[in-house]
Amino acid sequence: MKKIGIVGATGYTGVELLRLLATHPEVEISYVTSRSNQGSRVDAMFPNLRGFIDLEFSDPSSDALAECDLVFFATPNGVAMKHVPALLEADTRVIDLAADFRIKDVDVWSKWYGMTHACPELLEEAVYGMPELNRAQVKDARLVANPGCYPTAVTLGLMPLVKNDLIDRSSIIADTKSGISGAGKQANVANLLSEAGESFKAYAVQGHRHQPEIAQTLSLLSGNPIGLTFVPHLLPIIRGIHATLYSKSTASETVDLQTLYEKAYDNEAFVDVLPAGFHPETRAVKSSNMCRIAVHKIPESDQIVVLSVIDNLVKGAAGQAVQNMNLMLGFDETTALMQPALLP
Repeated sequence: MKKIGIVGATGYTGVELLRLLATHPEVEISYVTSRSNQGSRVDAMFPNLRGFIDLEFSDPSSDALAECDLVFFATPNGVAMKHVPALLEADTRVIDLAADFRIKDVDVWSKWYGMTHACPELLEEAVYGMPELNRAQVKDARLVANPGCYPTAVTLGLMPLVKNDLIDRSSIIADTKSGISGAGKQANVANLLSEAGESFKAYAVQGHRHQPEIAQTLSLLSGNPIGLTFVPHLLPIIRGIHATLYSKSTASETVDLQTLYEKAYDNEAFVDVLPAGFHPETRAVKSSNMCRIAVHKIPESDQIVVLSVIDNLVKGAAGQAVQNMNLMLGFDETTALMQPALLP
């Protein structure tokens, strides 16, 4: 059994990690931290975990965490980077679910996250943890940067087109929508039910932190710079991301996009390419680690529209992190992740 630690286990992403790992047959959750809840039982805060996790929250300590085989950081941006060097020195592997190691250019990272990076020397080593893109590198990684939720939905939706140079790279539009849990658990008036319910809005149109992450990944896939317009929206639902992705085709009329996508993801356990003409729904991935995709070519035009849906807390965060952990520790990639989505 591998010993697992979770730093920041009281947020929405943290409790998803606890839920998924609680029934994992190959790991033992040995250390969970929360400064403000130190000494409290995990199942007192999360009664859904009664009978599954018999632990108290502890204060974060690199010494104790270093006894783990792998540590997840489900913390705000800027926390993991202060602890990672010591853990790596102790041969503890790390998966960061925040953005500390996602962007390779330290100046770009500092611009978007408004702080000085504590260990820029590790940015190049950190592996971007999207298994469908970097599976071999994840297996051997000491440090994995778990992708953001929006970047996961957008990248998986566009990857076959970008990788095969089938679209105009200069004018990609990612029109994305997320449930309210994507904003985190902290108190915020704008996230109250009476403020966000029965409403729908765009936000961060002038610039969102996930834009450079998506552009970096797609540019590396393409080998060329990407022109990306990224506009996020807030949906009055708890979970789910729906990405509607617009691009102009540069492919000949003989290219079968449906076949292209089916072949691209044929061996991927957590990407489901829907039949031609289908329209995926967020409820079809709720609480699952699945990304469901549909590709549409608009008749009598050069427009391609890809629809991509995920659960922002699972494939967009904790589920993908467990998928990465499975690869890093030599387990079957799908272990503890094969639950179907919840309906209704």
